[in-house]
Amino acid sequence: MDTTTATVGGLVLALFGGALLLWCAAEVRLRHRVRRSGIPVVATVVAEKDVHGRLDSSPLLSFSVRPAVSGSGSGTGTGSGSGSGRIAELVLTRPRGHTPLRRPERFAPGTPVRICYDPYRPRRAVLAAGEIGRAAVVDLLWCALGVACLGAGAGLLAAIGR
Repeated sequence: MDTTTATVGGLVLALFGGALLLWCAAEVRLRHRVRRSGIPVVATVVAEKDVHGRLDSSPLLSFSVRPAVSGSGSGTGTGSGSGSGRIAELVLTRPRGHTPLRRPERFAPGTPVRICYDPYRPRRAVLAAGEIGRAAVVDLLWCALGVACLGAGAGLLAAIGR
C-alpha cells in the first residue's frame, strides 16, 4: 500500500474510531443520568403522517410535562413564572438510544410506553429500563466497532512508521 494512502486511511480510521467511542460514552452516560435522576412518566406512541417519520425506527412519543416553577423571588404565587394555574405542556419527541433496524410491534400508535425525561430539557427522553430489550448488547457492538476502527487506524499508522 502506498505510504500516503496508508497514512490517510489510518488517520481516517483512527479519528472515526475515536469519535465513535467518545459518542458512545457520552450517549450511555446521558441515558444513565436521565434514567437515574429523570422524571418517570407514561408516554403514548403517536401515529405519524410523514412517510419518512414512519420509517424511523424510534417512535414519536407524546407526554405531558409538569409546569416549570422559576425562581421569580416575589413569593406571591402569581405571575408568569410561578407555575400556578398553568396547564402542563405537551411534548413530542423521540427517545434517545433506540436504534433497531425496524420499529418493534410493541411501539404501534396508541401504545403506552414508560419513559424518563430530563426536567430541565423535556425533549431529552429515554425509554425506561423495562422497555429496553438489548440496549447493553447494542451499546457494546457500537463500542466494538469504535475499538476495531481505532485499532485498524493505529495499526496502519504504526506500519508506516517502520
